[in-house]
Amino acid sequence: MTLNLHHQSAPARIRSAVGQAVDPAVALPVDDEFTERQREVLDAVLKLMVAEGDGFSVAAVARAASCSKETLYKWFGDRDGLLTATVRWQASKVRMPKLPRDKLTRASLEQALTGFAESWLSVITGDLSIALNRAAVSHAGSGKSRLGGIVLTNGPFAMKRRLEPLFEAGREAGLLSFEDAGEAFRVFFGLVVADAQIRALLGEDYRPDTAQIKTISALAVTKFLDLYGRG
Repeated sequence: MTLNLHHQSAPARIRSAVGQAVDPAVALPVDDEFTERQREVLDAVLKLMVAEGDGFSVAAVARAASCSKETLYKWFGDRDGLLTATVRWQASKVRMPKLPRDKLTRASLEQALTGFAESWLSVITGDLSIALNRAAVSHAGSGKSRLGGIVLTNGPFAMKRRLEPLFEAGREAGLLSFEDAGEAFRVFFGLVVADAQIRALLGEDYRPDTAQIKTISALAVTKFLDLYGRG
């Protein structure tokens, strides 16, 4: 038996590859939700955000992606739908393992947590994620944009929902001990991300390289297992 750790949530008006509205309760995994062409469009949005922030128009996206506005509205519903899809696509780059529940060991749990941490840290310290988060923070509390809520729901909150099944599997296997999975996630977040994201958001040029990300992730998981591990 295999435990699929991909959480399947989606904005109400994002449209699937066949043009049907995707309901949040029965949403497709992100890899299946977007076609290759739709991913190209979303990558164009991300590049625009790096260059210009979130002040772009749908027309600008259409030009950058060589796509008609009508097609964009058909696929994503409206500008908020386009932003939501963009955030979901970027968040989907954080890879989750498929873990065999009946063979879960401390070593395989540690490997899964470390792999997730490496992928997560690589994505959130990259230029595309930094641009998304800077745009979201710039509008926080202004009432001018829903981007902050979109990023929260489809970024860190989605990561929490995706990781909690792994925590629960670890607890069921007698490898982890915690009372609240949400609290365990917050501790894991603090150990993995620490101040790396906020430093990047504030303009620091330094970014951890691949070797440093591996070291940071391994140390974070070791500390997490020191706190919550059993046996």
